Amino acid sequence: MRLTELFFLAVGLSMDAFAVSISKGLAMPEADRKAAITVGLWFGGFQALMPLLGYLAGSSILHLIQKIDHWIAFGLLTCIGINMLREAMQKQEAPQNADLSFSAMLLLAVATSIDALAAGITFAALQVNIMEAVCLIGCTTFVISVAGVGIGRLYGNRWQKSADILGGLILIIIAVRILLEHLFG
Repeated sequence: MRLTELFFLAVGLSMDAFAVSISKGLAMPEADRKAAITVGLWFGGFQALMPLLGYLAGSSILHLIQKIDHWIAFGLLTCIGINMLREAMQKQEAPQNADLSFSAMLLLAVATSIDALAAGITFAALQVNIMEAVCLIGCTTFVISVAGVGIGRLYGNRWQKSADILGGLILIIIAVRILLEHLFG
């Protein structure tokens, strides 16, 4: 997987965190840099941790799945992308919650990074440089989440649905490209 593909994957995976960050910014009209950085660190940290955990789990079973790894990558990324699209279409206006407590942020960080865990399993199958991937995903999510808090403060929730749709489409496109590259060289 090339660096540009990893970047687009990182952007796609960070769209859930972006949407939640917008909600946080919406709920905190007086949010300062500290609040935005707190949100970014939580989401960026978990978006980096989860693919690492997925990679470690996937690496332990890689020898069992090596002949079908491209199908697994295609299936997981497509399912994640379709799920993001489905959730975006069903989303009601998110309740505003300015809570930055440990328990509130832990729950949100885990919830927005579950798909990154599945991506980590895909990384093991594709033999991606995991340190490069987790650093890029974590940093991208951090920046996008900090920006999301600011956007939420300024513009409200107009972009939440679009962010999830974009993220889902990016993941599906990457999944199709992985499969086509394997099938047709």
